[in-house]
Amino acid sequence: MSKKNKIDKNKDKTVRSINNNIRSSVRKLNPILRGIVGKKVGVAIRDLQFSEKRITKDIKKTINSAVANAENNFQYDIDKLIVKEAYCGKKITMKRFRPRAKGRAAPILKPYSSITIILTELTKMESHGSKS
Repeated sequence: MSKKNKIDKNKDKTVRSINNNIRSSVRKLNPILRGIVGKKVGVAIRDLQFSEKRITKDIKKTINSAVANAENNFQYDIDKLIVKEAYCGKKITMKRFRPRAKGRAAPILKPYSSITIILTELTKMESHGSKS
């Protein structure tokens, strides 16, 4: 007996974009990514555009790639897209050394990260109650 692959037809289509090898640490990326989750794509890009962080340029690139995937592959309406998930993971760490006094050396760690952005189309929620 083998397991049968379960196919969930009611599952909404999500659009994913992954950007590997971003030259920043996870600790610096997490607060920025937490700030854009749940927002519409236009609002998220605008917030990143006015941020003073250097790394927001790469995050904007990843979001724009996910929007292009949604438009091209699933024919989603760009105005209805929201950022469902945004998370980052740790990649390699380049190790360099800095010469110090008395023949010693101090390590320089240059971390890399990967970003994953997941978009979904906003569906209209049914309102319950008598108010219009």
